[in-house]
Amino acid sequence: MAHEASAHVHEPKSFWTRYIFSQDHKVIAAQYILTSLLMGFLALVLSWLMRLQLGWPEEPIPILSKLFPGLYQDGILKPEAYLALITMHGTLMVFFFITAILLGGFGNLLIPLQVGARDMAFPFVNMLSYWVFLLSCVVILASFFVTGGAAAAGWTAYPPLSGVQKAVPGSGLGQDLWLVAMAIFIVSSVMGGLNYVTTALNMRTRGMSMGRLPLTVWALLITAILGLLAFPALFAGAVLLLLDRHLGTSFFVPYVVVGGQHIPHEGGNPLLWQHLFWFLGHPEVYIAILPAMGIVSEVISTNARKPIFGYRVMVLSICAIAFLSFIVWGHHMFISGMNPYLGTAFMVTTLLIAVPSAIKTFNWIATLWRGNLRFTPAMLFAIGFVSVFVTGGLTGIFLGNPPVDIQLTDTYFVVAHFHIVMGMGSVFGIFAGLYHWFPKLFGRMMNERLGRWHFWLTFVGVYGIFFPMHYLGFLNVPRRYYGFSGYEFIPPDAQTIQAIISVAALLVGAAQLIFLYNFLHSWIRGPKAPANPWQATTLEWQAPSPPPHGNWGPELPVVHRWAYDYAVPGAAEDYVPQTTPVEPAQIPQENGAGKPASEQNGV
Repeated sequence: MAHEASAHVHEPKSFWTRYIFSQDHKVIAAQYILTSLLMGFLALVLSWLMRLQLGWPEEPIPILSKLFPGLYQDGILKPEAYLALITMHGTLMVFFFITAILLGGFGNLLIPLQVGARDMAFPFVNMLSYWVFLLSCVVILASFFVTGGAAAAGWTAYPPLSGVQKAVPGSGLGQDLWLVAMAIFIVSSVMGGLNYVTTALNMRTRGMSMGRLPLTVWALLITAILGLLAFPALFAGAVLLLLDRHLGTSFFVPYVVVGGQHIPHEGGNPLLWQHLFWFLGHPEVYIAILPAMGIVSEVISTNARKPIFGYRVMVLSICAIAFLSFIVWGHHMFISGMNPYLGTAFMVTTLLIAVPSAIKTFNWIATLWRGNLRFTPAMLFAIGFVSVFVTGGLTGIFLGNPPVDIQLTDTYFVVAHFHIVMGMGSVFGIFAGLYHWFPKLFGRMMNERLGRWHFWLTFVGVYGIFFPMHYLGFLNVPRRYYGFSGYEFIPPDAQTIQAIISVAALLVGAAQLIFLYNFLHSWIRGPKAPANPWQATTLEWQAPSPPPHGNWGPELPVVHRWAYDYAVPGAAEDYVPQTTPVEPAQIPQENGAGKPASEQNGV
């Protein structure tokens, strides 16, 4: 359905309505990006504190006692604080950084611009979704400052540890705030998801058929649908867990004795929480990775100066991955006493995801093959994404098989797999997108030399962290442990590997400081960006940088082509924007020569 353009656009004039309580999708995108980057940086700091403990467990660092008096004693991290750091690092990274920046940031920035709309379908709801998200950030961060500290039951919040208020120090008010923050976050996500789906389906400009949508919009659309279907399960779980904790119900808490005292609960089943959590938790992996895949497809095609290989198959692969993500959650519960036949079913569906994932990987490589490659920072991070996605995907085959998973599930192998495929894959996609669309969002160019330093230090450091972790997993080094002294089954060399991993983690952290400087300096003093600095084809590059309120002036753009007309035979340049009409010279001939690239790719 095409969207009828409105020539009359009211631009807000006051500072408050233009920059603070703005309903402009680009301002809201910037708000999401800046807030989620802050949350990601805080999560990064928490990981540094954990790695210092794991790398040098007996070495006091007195200055940390002064900086974080609630977490350290005599320069040594407290054991209960370590559990809180694990919980909050995972929560902030997965939900408040990766999910928020990909859906809230890139979804807001790209969907209206790439479909040729003036704004989101529901601008007020869009503004409300950001402020509700910000409220959830405040609540989750407030948990660091309450009695007992932040939640310490892990980012999965498994009961009974999360259901009993006296289980560990973080099981008190800190756990309550964690649950409330997640519920608020989900409300924000649902409001955003409704907007993204409606805008992508109903606000497309004339000529923008579904077959001409950029892969970023396809990925964001399918991801929004995933979120709308999956997040309510965790919302229901959070509410029920709050009832268990405060109103005496026992949905998740069985008969429990803490410190010799029976906690007044019985009859609950912790496995019910695991089902509810992972019904969201596994689609959440793809909520994080699918938008990154869309970004990478866009960046690779643009910088390889070639049409994306197999557009239609790429779209079908996105849909297949999304569908399969709903029927694989049981592979997180192989050791929960699951019936072996049911475990086999989950194993089959899990391994099936390798098929569309492999198709996408093949198509990215085919697009790169013999391309006129431009190694911009965005392109480097996009290629880096393909690397970590393949590496993490291969290790996923181990964990998708119950006989192997049972041996590895509580070891560092899982930490390595999860971080490299979902964490680093998403983060590489985020950086690719930030470098690629920074000129469009802020109207200035980032420093490419600093961007390349950022990439290479991050890329080398990521493999320096997570490759050795796989080896630790094979040594049966358990995850989530505060320290490893006194465990005879762990070889002494494992501690040396932990120190090497910590050095690599600090290297990656230093690389992010380079990015932070580049981002802020370029935002203020970077050279002015032209409208289309990458000679790209999609609609957003036909608008000024940054686009004005309403994006397009008095007339909406009209689309004549698919999204990836690069290296078109007979064209004056190596790219043809979507708004350029198809010329007679490109009318299909009998042998296929002269066909528009879109037709050559089966669109």
